[in-house]
Amino acid sequence: MAARPKKRRVTATAEEEEEAVERRLEELLFGGEEALVERLQLGQQTNIGKSLLDDDSSDSEVENEAKSDFPVSKKAVWVDEEDEAEELVDMTHRFRKGLLKNTTEKALSVGQLQQRLKEQFQAAMGGTPSWAENKEKKRRKDKKNVEDESDEDEDLLQKTGNFVTRSDSLPKGLLQIKHCKDANYTRQSNVKLTASQFHPAAQVIMTAGLDQSIALFQVDEKTNPKIQSIYLERFPVYKARFSADGEQVIATGIRSKMFYVYNMMAGKIIPVYSVRGLEERKVKEFEVSPDGLFLLLLGTSGYLHLLSMKTKELVGSMKINGKAVAATFSPDGSTIYTHSDDGAVYIWDVKSRKCLTRFIDEGCLRGTSIAVSRNGQYVACGSSSGIVNVYSQDTCLHQTKPKPMKVIRNLVTAVTSLAFNPTTEILAIASKSTDHAVKMIHIPSFTAFSNFPVSGQKVIYLAQEMDFSPRSGFFSIATNRGKALLYRLQHYADF
Repeated sequence: MAARPKKRRVTATAEEEEEAVERRLEELLFGGEEALVERLQLGQQTNIGKSLLDDDSSDSEVENEAKSDFPVSKKAVWVDEEDEAEELVDMTHRFRKGLLKNTTEKALSVGQLQQRLKEQFQAAMGGTPSWAENKEKKRRKDKKNVEDESDEDEDLLQKTGNFVTRSDSLPKGLLQIKHCKDANYTRQSNVKLTASQFHPAAQVIMTAGLDQSIALFQVDEKTNPKIQSIYLERFPVYKARFSADGEQVIATGIRSKMFYVYNMMAGKIIPVYSVRGLEERKVKEFEVSPDGLFLLLLGTSGYLHLLSMKTKELVGSMKINGKAVAATFSPDGSTIYTHSDDGAVYIWDVKSRKCLTRFIDEGCLRGTSIAVSRNGQYVACGSSSGIVNVYSQDTCLHQTKPKPMKVIRNLVTAVTSLAFNPTTEILAIASKSTDHAVKMIHIPSFTAFSNFPVSGQKVIYLAQEMDFSPRSGFFSIATNRGKALLYRLQHYADF
């Protein structure tokens, strides 16, 4: 019986030693019991203050009381006050003097300079075009969505909504199409239009013709207001094209060796009177490479001349048998397809300017036009008999007598214009030899849309040129009566 109390005392001593160890640890970590209580009390007050600050209650008195109990938060250490000072731009430079409103101004803030540039743009364009307003709205909306992460999912749906709409393939048979006011309605011409092309980036269309002028219009489906027009004295325009970046317009005449370059950003018309090494009496037919590097001129006696877009100097020349009647670049700009008057098609490598291959366009007596689809899958060749042969690009590169995938016989006069839409779902074919000779071919069924042109509407008089807008929403035809016909393709949501 005497051993049991002793055992209890040993156990009690061990427990006391453990408690002593724990107390020492607490003192080392928290500074003792009194300090720990003070810290807990302070923490409780802090949490209460935080809950008051986070409370969404409309009671401003409670909110202000809670805020007054705590010091104002300090600036983050990475914030530099010098960085917050707005940068000033020297306005005495000769390129910026035109933006000054008085002689006392020597410098402007970046924001003020941007506003001056915006005002100058609006003055030049006669107001802010809707495409610019839409871009500004989109920029502000994107900025707001970046700042507010809670709207990210909704913004994603909005940005991809148009792509979802276009994901459904275009059905054959009937084309959902609406005839709009002419693209040049606010400045119609009384002579033949030779060009009608959509801008590669903006909601703008360019027209040119024998009235010696080039005009730009905003596409809004209603009145299509004129943005700008330039007059080229004694220079009836044979052909006009935007540069790949959309900042320039290149125009050739019907009987001149010179050609013009209109720089839209600088507002300058630059005549190119002669190109060293270019032995041609006339410069008429040409193409611009999709990569923006080259200008291809079709010369006489089968010659093709490659010019630098930057310097307008001759890079080199190529020659085919017979006469080069039409040419086009591949979508990446690496190759050139040339159709000849004897029915042969030549494919050239741009970098080396060597002929990669040559094939015979089946059944073609005289070639008249050629086009390559935007996805690089198809090559379409038009002939003087009204037939269009559509080939697979692979067979064109590897066979000298390829079989066409489809022979289109919807026209009976020479096919002078061919145009694939950007999604490679439509091939537009036209002849300027007769009125209303335009057909829209559905791809990949290669069947014509039965409701275009609209029966009873006699408006397509000698179609000179055709073009699709960058996302297939619009289609335009330049006619010899000075009109740029405009159509809305309703299957496509975007311009």
